[in-house]
Amino acid sequence: MTQIHQASTGAPLSVGVIGAGRVGGVLAAALRRAGHPVAAAAGESDASRSRIAALLPGVRIAKPTAVARAADIVLLTVPDDMLGNVVTQLAASGALREGQYVVHTSGRHGLAILAPARDLGAHVIALHPAMTFTGTEVDLDRLAGCVFGLTAAPADHDVAEALVRDLGGRPMWVPEEMRTLYHAGLAHGANHLTTLVTEAMEILAAAGADDPAGTLRPLLTAALDNALASGDAALTGPIVRGDAGTVAAHLEDIRANAPQTLPSYLALARATLSRVVSDGRLLPIRAFKIGQLLDAAEFGLPLLFESGIDGTAESADL
Repeated sequence: MTQIHQASTGAPLSVGVIGAGRVGGVLAAALRRAGHPVAAAAGESDASRSRIAALLPGVRIAKPTAVARAADIVLLTVPDDMLGNVVTQLAASGALREGQYVVHTSGRHGLAILAPARDLGAHVIALHPAMTFTGTEVDLDRLAGCVFGLTAAPADHDVAEALVRDLGGRPMWVPEEMRTLYHAGLAHGANHLTTLVTEAMEILAAAGADDPAGTLRPLLTAALDNALASGDAALTGPIVRGDAGTVAAHLEDIRANAPQTLPSYLALARATLSRVVSDGRLLPIRAFKIGQLLDAAEFGLPLLFESGIDGTAESADL
């Protein structure tokens, strides 16, 4: 792995982590494994202190200002809404200095939020791992090949990419003005996928499945792989086929047995409907009928369905 060294002494740069949550503890441990000494870590909760003890044994626990003063690379792994305040306080306290690297792991934010550190002459980098974390040693191996969304000044590109390589990841450069959109794409895919899968398990449980997760696993694994490889072409199911009767039956039973899942079913059904009409797989007349059913379900109206409308020649699938 590539190591970053001090220009004056040739010694490895020391790391200080502020916010030893699931992400911070793991990234600091990965950098330590790559040869970067971890000078200190800040974590006030019992969970954070336990994580430091497990992932960074022997590392000193200190206040954020003390951590920043002790480190060449200050790793800020605090929640998005706290980041600006933390940077401002560290800068105002004199804990940050010229030539230091101040790195945050927020997906949403870029370099602007690190302006107080940049104004002091620090090098600022936004480095976001596109991965979910457990906060345990399991994550260390999962970092291999993980994409990191990077934003940095051109002069700091080499250092940012070296950090990512030391973490075992792959760099992807994100323009400052696109950070929020980049993060929205990740959150929409990962966070909302979790909600979707949980609700699907709730529907199956309501139907009497004794192992909803095991029932879904092979189906979801194949669907995810196909979607990542083929996009919309991977879509299957009653909406793609124009099976309005099946959609009506779904809506009726969901309303009766798992009503908490109905809003997301309706939202995703409408999004799917729009996509398959746009690409020509579903005739507008069939889409109109399904749209009427979705509207009726949303407003608690009877789900009236008449068969015999010509629609699509899609072959039967799930």
